[in-house]
Amino acid sequence: MRKANYDRFPSTKISGTVIQGWENICSLLEEHLKAYPALAVDFYTGVYEEEVINELHRLSPALFIDTRDLMKPESEIKAMTARFMTDDVLFGYVTNITLNDYFDQNKLKKAREEVIATKGKVVVVGSGAAMVVPAEAVLVYADMARWEIQQRFRRHEVKALGIDNRKDAVSLQYKRGYFNDWRVCDKYKESLFDKVDFWLDTHIATEPKMIDQTTFFKGIEETVHSPFRVVPFFDPAPWGGQWMKEVCDLDPEKENYGWCFDCVPEENSLMLRVNGADFEMPSVNLVYLKTSELLGEPVEARFGQDFPIRFDFLDTIGGGNLSLQVHPTTQYIRDRFNIPYTQDESYYLLDAEEGASVFLGVKTNVNKESMLADLRSAQSGEMIFDPQPYINCFPAFKHDHFLIPGGTVHCSGAGAMVLEISSTPSIFTFKLWDWKRLGLDGKPRPINVEHGSHVINWKRDTEYALKYLVNCVEVVAEGDGWIEEKTGLHPNEFIETRRHWFERTVTHYTRNSVNVLNLVEGDEVIIESPDERFEPFVLHYAETVIVPASVGTYMITPYGTASGKRCATIKAFVRLNA
Repeated sequence: MRKANYDRFPSTKISGTVIQGWENICSLLEEHLKAYPALAVDFYTGVYEEEVINELHRLSPALFIDTRDLMKPESEIKAMTARFMTDDVLFGYVTNITLNDYFDQNKLKKAREEVIATKGKVVVVGSGAAMVVPAEAVLVYADMARWEIQQRFRRHEVKALGIDNRKDAVSLQYKRGYFNDWRVCDKYKESLFDKVDFWLDTHIATEPKMIDQTTFFKGIEETVHSPFRVVPFFDPAPWGGQWMKEVCDLDPEKENYGWCFDCVPEENSLMLRVNGADFEMPSVNLVYLKTSELLGEPVEARFGQDFPIRFDFLDTIGGGNLSLQVHPTTQYIRDRFNIPYTQDESYYLLDAEEGASVFLGVKTNVNKESMLADLRSAQSGEMIFDPQPYINCFPAFKHDHFLIPGGTVHCSGAGAMVLEISSTPSIFTFKLWDWKRLGLDGKPRPINVEHGSHVINWKRDTEYALKYLVNCVEVVAEGDGWIEEKTGLHPNEFIETRRHWFERTVTHYTRNSVNVLNLVEGDEVIIESPDERFEPFVLHYAETVIVPASVGTYMITPYGTASGKRCATIKAFVRLNA
């Protein structure tokens, strides 16, 4: 193990206006209310509502409105969202309703009339607050990253849109967020970007920070024209390992860390360091506001405002096997969940212990009926599933690359440090077998044999895997001190990956697609612009960096302790000629 140099708190440094603490924030808002005496503090779901409401009473308004009081009764909201929530414990259907659908229109109309009629200060707080006040009102938006929302779910601290579901299982809270609430809030927030006067960061309880509109857009603009990282988050797992503790400088007292999400923009935070103060917001804001510059026009044309590439870590070194699983086919995920594309993926081995393995594809001439029968019996607790007669198990070594198009049975075995490169649908893993293991909550993890049975591609057998899925590496270019290799992905997948081995500077081109890179060998490298379009960016071992399509040409060079030494990056981008 090397000395950790992994940056867990990356940020974009800018100058601008940042206000810290409730007293200072309320004082500033008080000043702005002198011009027009109406304030709307709008919420993304997951904000600590009571904290914000209590603090805003400092303004001593003549009229105070909580938007929850204007919504339909919980029973109506549950009925309205039932078809999206479904009766499945994990999976729902992506909603098509809007925030306006949550409101009792008579109550909303009356509240708008009250605001106009009130002599004195008016404060409206909660999701949809901007819908209640005139356009001239001061508008503040309290945003929230999905990862922090999930932490609050686990502690049963926050309500869902229009209903109090704090006592529900965490999986059900997450499902409501993923399939319904987050979709509704994102659609609504997009309509407000040009209208918000101040952005409020309440990710840390009782320590709010607020930036003005100019500072917000300055941060967005500077980020999209240079390489940047989102704030990674780490999580334990029933199968979790020990590798990340040392390499990523994590708490050694924790039992394990199984996951790291270092490029999942819909869930990660983007950190702006404004005059030395960290301001946190969802990184998906950048995707919504700068889609073309970030993704590239051809990628936007294909995926809209979906960030299509996901990088995460799966650590089983000193841990156990992942669950045996399969991802859905494109048609299945469209029909059943209203998701436009599936989670194709690959495993890149950052590191591996002796004896590490990857389960991948079914064995040639496998008995389909027998395998499914054994899986169902194991699911019901009648037996322990033995993968040996059915599933290929390949030895895994550092820098191996295993390709996993949708419909391929797979899992990482123990002793592997996997960089998972995939498309973004993140919840659609159909577990087939979990080694008779309990989740971190002490309960059996949900198994999805029936979903899986509909999507397993039985043609992905031993010969197919060896020919098309295991280490399909070819040299595509080389120069003075560098070699470029194509390592995948499978032709059915829209992501292309290239590995560069280099001791000297190597030039990269975004070619109208966002690039996502991880430094898989070497202590650190520096990313520079040949025409000084952006400030030099230092990338450390195992870190993931996003290079917007707008960057165009960039150069990567071994740096610092790695100067003159052999380094390697793995780069992913959207295959535009597929």
